[in-house]
Amino acid sequence: MPDPSFVFAQSLSGLTAAMFLFLIASGLSLIFGVLRVLNFAHGTFYMLGAYVAYQAMLWLGPGPGMFWIAALGAALTIALLGGLVERLLFRHLYGKEELYQLLFTYALGHVAKIFWGTQQKSVSRPPGLTGSFSFLGATIPQYNLFVILLGPAIALAFWFVLQRTRVGRFIRAAALDRETLGALGTNVDALYTGVFMLASFLGGLGGALVSPMRATVPGMDTEVIVEAFVVVVIGGLGSLWGTFLGALIYGQVLSFGILFFPRFSIFAVFALMAAVLIVRPWGLLGRPLR
Repeated sequence: MPDPSFVFAQSLSGLTAAMFLFLIASGLSLIFGVLRVLNFAHGTFYMLGAYVAYQAMLWLGPGPGMFWIAALGAALTIALLGGLVERLLFRHLYGKEELYQLLFTYALGHVAKIFWGTQQKSVSRPPGLTGSFSFLGATIPQYNLFVILLGPAIALAFWFVLQRTRVGRFIRAAALDRETLGALGTNVDALYTGVFMLASFLGGLGGALVSPMRATVPGMDTEVIVEAFVVVVIGGLGSLWGTFLGALIYGQVLSFGILFFPRFSIFAVFALMAAVLIVRPWGLLGRPLR
């Protein structure tokens, strides 16, 4: 029987991974919910967010608050890049075969190799969050706790914007009936670009925040996009709280799968996804597409 403190620590580890995944998968789910496309480039925005945060730290240097400036700057940079990509390039791929999007994603990923090479890059944890503390017999890194608390905060802020603001009403209306919204005088193309920028911001922020915990390397985009797709499939494409629930389930299943079935931990996650698809093909909190 595993030690309870070790099980608690393992659960927190899964929760940390879940919150990172939520940041990334929420943007992916948002784009699908509004634009009805699967954005294969979303993982690349996550990777570029980590690289831009690394580059910003080289320019800014160590110091109080520098990491947060670098992370926010990276997220905003990726949001602007996402807007340009959607407006100038990605828009022409809507409605076409997914192969074109995959090739476009590969081209974006190749840009990172040109600028930063293939060597691993790393970023130090921000001052003030470098230590750890003990709770219920488990050692909890302060930065991990920050990430765990950040996930629900962003989920609530996201929900407030979608449900309680004028822009949120437009976004929900565009997801339901684009033609009617356009007939009422709304610039739907600009709204789509804004949604794409918001999703890119979340992806870039996730990459920037993960840079102190994982090495930044080419190819990290492929790994995370697979995980994000699993999360949104489990929770339900286009559902904010479904994505949050899917991330929580994914993190815990993977974490405890490594603990109890180390050789089959990844299989357990995909087996769970298959079971969800059999019972509810539209996800736990998603809705059937009409």
